[in-house]
Amino acid sequence: MTTSAHGYDLATKDLDPPLAIVDLDAFDANTDDLLRRAAGKPIRVVSKSVRCRALLERALARDGFEGLMCYSLAEAVWHAELGTSDDIVVAYPTADHEALRRLAASERARAAVTIMVDSTEHLDLVDAALGHGHPDIRVCLELDASWRPLPGVHVGTRRSPVFTPGQAVTVARRIVTRPGFQLVGMMAYEGQIAGLGDAAGKGLQNRVIGWMQRRSAAELARRRGAAVRAVREVADLEFVNGGGTGSIETTGAEDVVTEIAAGSGFLAPTLFDGYSHFQPRPAALFALFALPVVRRPAKNVATLYSGGYIASGPTGPSREPSPYLPEGLRLLGFEGAGEVQTPVTGEAARTLRLGDRVWLRHAKAGELAERFLAYHLVRGSQVERTVPTYRGEGQNFG
Repeated sequence: MTTSAHGYDLATKDLDPPLAIVDLDAFDANTDDLLRRAAGKPIRVVSKSVRCRALLERALARDGFEGLMCYSLAEAVWHAELGTSDDIVVAYPTADHEALRRLAASERARAAVTIMVDSTEHLDLVDAALGHGHPDIRVCLELDASWRPLPGVHVGTRRSPVFTPGQAVTVARRIVTRPGFQLVGMMAYEGQIAGLGDAAGKGLQNRVIGWMQRRSAAELARRRGAAVRAVREVADLEFVNGGGTGSIETTGAEDVVTEIAAGSGFLAPTLFDGYSHFQPRPAALFALFALPVVRRPAKNVATLYSGGYIASGPTGPSREPSPYLPEGLRLLGFEGAGEVQTPVTGEAARTLRLGDRVWLRHAKAGELAERFLAYHLVRGSQVERTVPTYRGEGQNFG
């Protein structure tokens, strides 16, 4: 893996910033690590954390990675029709009537794509879009994986209203008796474990998070196991999906889980620096137009062009891009990363000249691809190839 700004600068010396690169040595090392952590259980590649077809295909070419998990039905139909994968789960329910019509009209897409539901209202929406008598649509039932240790206490993402095994089997029965639908899978995403680092804060905070995650994982294993067993009594499930990059070990240890979802672990954004049980290698970095540096307002400040690539989620410093190379740079707290300029300070800023480049890391993996038309795939000090992102292929799935 390239370890210095000089190596990245040399690889991209003939390219004008802003530009984005993916370090292939790091990407492949992270791929190996995901497989090691999964210990033989198949991994479904989460597209929202990559958003680049060439990189998704690179991952799927490896033994141990089976199928895509998309975030949009339109995206899933696109991949199915292109042949990226013939096994695609859409992780979020859809209200996209046009995408549903495209799905129903394509035999290839219908065979490949499974949509997400958590209520009969989702089935009603499909019927409203397609009319009664439509071809069978493959569906996956989502079980809420949050932790609720006390009445009124909710730890985790707010996703499905289906929480108990009884609720799961009730909805499952309604699906299997509804014409036009085939229940083929179950899913539960434990965001409070998979997406929350247990080594990102200070000592007490880390201990509290670790305590919560251990108890949440134990509770979920019991509840998910009971729910899956109950649903299997009424439906022949092809898969049970769970987890994410941060919970591969605990999710994979559950016998009822047949596959694990993972995506952020490929590119290792800054939000995945704070885990005690794995340390991915940063694979995706972006050079701002401020690389060339465009201003020197003070001896210890260099101002970069553009850079306000703020990640989704709760606003705050954790969602800002982070200066990476040269080492010793940081954002200014009162200005941060801006729409048209981003000042950086620190000892290294004193030696930066107009036209020099600064490399930064993004907070969330896939969202970087929405800012750039292409990723330059770097190995050592050379660009091996340049590939389009979703945006570069003219695709925007929201």
